[in-house]
Amino acid sequence: MPRIVSILLLCLLSLPAQARLTIEITGGVEGAQPIAVVPFGQVEGAQPGVDVASVIAADLARTGRFKPMPTREMLVTPHRAEEVDFREWELLATNNLVIGEISPAEGGGYRIDYSLLDVYGGKKLLGSSLRSSEKSLRLSAHRIADAIYEKLTGDPGVFSTRIAYVTSTGRGTSDERVSLRVADADGFNPQTIVDSPDPIMSPAWSPDGRKLAYVSFENRQSSIYVQELATGRRDKIASYPGINGSPAFSPDGSRMAMTLSKDGNPDVYVMNLGSRQLSRLTDHYAIDTEPAWSPDGGTIYFTSDRGGQPQVYRVSASGGAAERISFEGDYNAAAEVAPNGRALALVTRTAGRFRIAFDQIGGGARRLLSSGPLDESPSFAPNGSMVIYASQNNGRGVLAVTPIAGGSGQRLTQDAGEVREPAWSPFLR
Repeated sequence: MPRIVSILLLCLLSLPAQARLTIEITGGVEGAQPIAVVPFGQVEGAQPGVDVASVIAADLARTGRFKPMPTREMLVTPHRAEEVDFREWELLATNNLVIGEISPAEGGGYRIDYSLLDVYGGKKLLGSSLRSSEKSLRLSAHRIADAIYEKLTGDPGVFSTRIAYVTSTGRGTSDERVSLRVADADGFNPQTIVDSPDPIMSPAWSPDGRKLAYVSFENRQSSIYVQELATGRRDKIASYPGINGSPAFSPDGSRMAMTLSKDGNPDVYVMNLGSRQLSRLTDHYAIDTEPAWSPDGGTIYFTSDRGGQPQVYRVSASGGAAERISFEGDYNAAAEVAPNGRALALVTRTAGRFRIAFDQIGGGARRLLSSGPLDESPSFAPNGSMVIYASQNNGRGVLAVTPIAGGSGQRLTQDAGEVREPAWSPFLR
């Protein structure tokens, strides 16, 4: 069932599972750059519990833009730039080389020194160090991968960001459990934010990445909550009679757009989070829902069936007349705005299949990013290079990631239950 229908009818949400997400690369990409990430050296006294080089290599491989060399094919394993003979790596036809060394840090933890080398140019492109605790070694590895990715592509990496998602086990039974979870972008370090026998839906990140808004059906009433990830403290933001759904933080975090039906039909409202004052943005006999902000905070995109079928509209965040902007196909919904503000990812129906589409705002050819049959809930990576969305695989709810430019994708599954409703975090501050 498409997301708009589930919101509007308040029907049962089958929301998804537990355990670490497992990532499967689905397809390949021609022209992936060969790169070697050499196992990092360990100075005496350093016994890290994480293979930092392996995490970096896996991060780069998942983008489809890089093809890391298997460790078994490396003829030598240097750890410092002065130990590198570039001719040896030219023979292995690798473009770039990542080397590093981990040593004990004064006062505890580790110091990680690393370098990115241009093999054919015979020079260092990047050299840096960072300090890490044992607990944060994976995060440190992701940050190194981010720096390498940005140096080689010009775009910020997203390996140190996180994803929120909803899981369910025991669907349709008296033992069903629904959880809102947060994990690293590679599926590791999952944390349960909320666990409940009642439906949970529509997770949305605050701009600073420190809070999540979501809808919970506790006590058989939909309510919007905002919860701090570090402390678990949560506030009930909206619990009016009828529908309380689709929370979306404004880019500056001071306001929240939402769908409420307290005055009749579902409409889009904006709440000042400081004063809790509400302003009604749309007022129509049709169903208006799924608001999404433009990056500058000046425009809100939303789904409405005021034309007879769900389509995407936009309206000034300060109010005014709404303008329809989707015209291709008889069903377009759940639009998310790209970080650059120039495109949308949305759910469209094509030949009876619900797929994720990529539309340039203001015109341009539509590109379909997924194949269906029931794809929904698109969310952009904060650098705009990829979209994560909910999909189906062998009848189970899974997550999928696809690059906007094409190439290899990823499927994220769990051993038990289902997983849905993904939301990619902003860059963490």
